[in-house]
Amino acid sequence: MGARPSIREQMQRVREEAIVAAVNRLLATKGYDAMTVDEVAAEAGLAKASLYKLFPSKEDLAGAAMVGVLDRALAFVDGLRAQAGEAAQAGQPLRALDQLKAVTRWAMQTQLEGEMPTLPAQNSSLSASLQSNDEYMDRLIALSNRLSIWITEAQTGGQLNPALPGELVLYTLFARACDPVVAMLKESGQYTHAQILDWVTSTTFDGMALR
Repeated sequence: MGARPSIREQMQRVREEAIVAAVNRLLATKGYDAMTVDEVAAEAGLAKASLYKLFPSKEDLAGAAMVGVLDRALAFVDGLRAQAGEAAQAGQPLRALDQLKAVTRWAMQTQLEGEMPTLPAQNSSLSASLQSNDEYMDRLIALSNRLSIWITEAQTGGQLNPALPGELVLYTLFARACDPVVAMLKESGQYTHAQILDWVTSTTFDGMALR
């Protein structure tokens, strides 16, 4: 067994989690550009100086939040993979397409709950910072690889159009995590979360043509 974390280490961990949770909420509601370090400190209930000791820059704060979201996504995907393995052993294999739909719904549900950071613009300073963040890139690659396996299985199994590049399908699924359509439907106040999830999942995988 490893050494038990000291009280000081446990307190630091709690502070880090509070900071990351605050950043996550602010990124989800305001976006990276509008978020300030002062707001993060106030939201987390910490002095600004204490915050900087743990996260030296705004980019570091956002990076930690993005890593946290990817960890949650990977945990969800790995849970689905475990379920698929159990179903296969029971002689009831799950379709790859259904796994992809489940991940898409999870991402949108996370956004509806205000817990999904807005993805950075491709040419932003945050995007450049994330590309040099090993923890973020390792998790992003791991998630992409897991989803790509299901995408390939769905295409070879006739569940998805095999003529579409796998990257296009992958990026389309990633886009659902911060889809403005989801946010606008939520803000209208006219629809339930279940309706929004059903409609956007349907248009993502089935299109809008009458069938």
